[in-house]
Amino acid sequence: MDVEKQYLDGSYFARNPEWDRQDCIWKASLVKSILDESGIEIKSICEVGCGSGDILAQLRDYYPEYELTGYDISPQVKNFWDEHKVNNIHFHCGNFLDIDHKYYDCILLIDVIEHLSNPFQFLNAIRERAKYFIFHFPLDLSVSTILREKSLLNARIKVGHIHYFTKGLALAILRESGFNINLYRFTNAYLHIPNRSFKTRLASFPRRLFYLVNMDFGARLLGGETLIALAESSRNNN
Repeated sequence: MDVEKQYLDGSYFARNPEWDRQDCIWKASLVKSILDESGIEIKSICEVGCGSGDILAQLRDYYPEYELTGYDISPQVKNFWDEHKVNNIHFHCGNFLDIDHKYYDCILLIDVIEHLSNPFQFLNAIRERAKYFIFHFPLDLSVSTILREKSLLNARIKVGHIHYFTKGLALAILRESGFNINLYRFTNAYLHIPNRSFKTRLASFPRRLFYLVNMDFGARLLGGETLIALAESSRNNN
């Protein structure tokens, strides 16, 4: 199965016409928070799989002097990019690994890895293209979602998640692909992600109780969390 076809032929866009734009301000705040916490100095950011470009547009408000670049393979998202012309962001439609050979200070991969047919091949290739990387993973895999398999299948059909992660599995795939992890943390998505459904808001009460006792265990038991991580290519330490 060609899993990328849906992003090229418009079928993914037909199922997700807003491309999760409502979450982008929150996701940009996560990027800023982990950059601030790390204290690293950068001047160029490239988002691979940038979708609507709204994360980069929000980051422009935080970093008016940074060079901001976005790549996405879907032709449909170009319709969103016109809104961000005034922000001096360079958008490109195509495969980043094929058409861009620049070395960036930081590459963002926000909700990308779970969509890829061969994430190891992709990660091994992209780790040579920047000094720092920020990853955001939805943590779809939990005891709750295994028992209610329908939620995993819905994520597969509607939003194209073909790989599922816990915190440990997300960090493992990064380490196995040659990344050193500098910082990582849960995002409290169950409380802060915009436009939560009534069912999600209802589930936040038991989650809050379990997460107060042990966040890692609670996420693996009940789900509803995401992970953000700042990593560095291992080549930088050779």
